Order: sequence, then structure tokens, then C-alpha cells
Amino acid sequence: MDSSQQEPRIRLLTKSGCHLCAAARQTVEAVAARHGVDWDEVRIDGDLDLLQRYGEEVPVLLVDGIQRDFWVIDAARLEKLIGS
Repeated sequence: MDSSQQEPRIRLLTKSGCHLCAAARQTVEAVAARHGVDWDEVRIDGDLDLLQRYGEEVPVLLVDGIQRDFWVIDAARLEKLIGS
């Protein structure tokens, strides 16, 4: 991969007690694995800024720093966003 084509950065924002987060985690994990893309999960519980910004929408999917999905993560949309 050349430097002009960077790998998408996938981040899943979650919080404690979120019943949708487990399903979102599975979706992101499966799609990222199919594409060989790394991803991470950030719990927003202790971050006031993130809680204020995303607290009512978690789980939140960020790709390359841009919010792309929330509540229910759409696998097909994520496939399109990171597909090569």
C-alpha cells in the first residue's frame, strides 16, 4: 500500500450498560477481519467531552475520524466504507 492510500481507521465508541454495544462490537470485528483492517474500541464513560458529544448515540462508529453510524452498526455500509 502506498502512502497516498492509507488504511481506514475504525473506532467504535461504547459505554458501560449499553445493550447495543455487544452487537456493534461483533459487527465491526467481523467486517474488519474480512478486510484485514485494524480497529479499536473506546469506552466514553470517563471522558466528559465524549459523553456530551456521543452519550445518547452509542455505540458510535467512526471511520477516519468521521461519524458514519450509530445505535445499530450497518455491516453493509461499513463494508462499502472500508472496501478496497
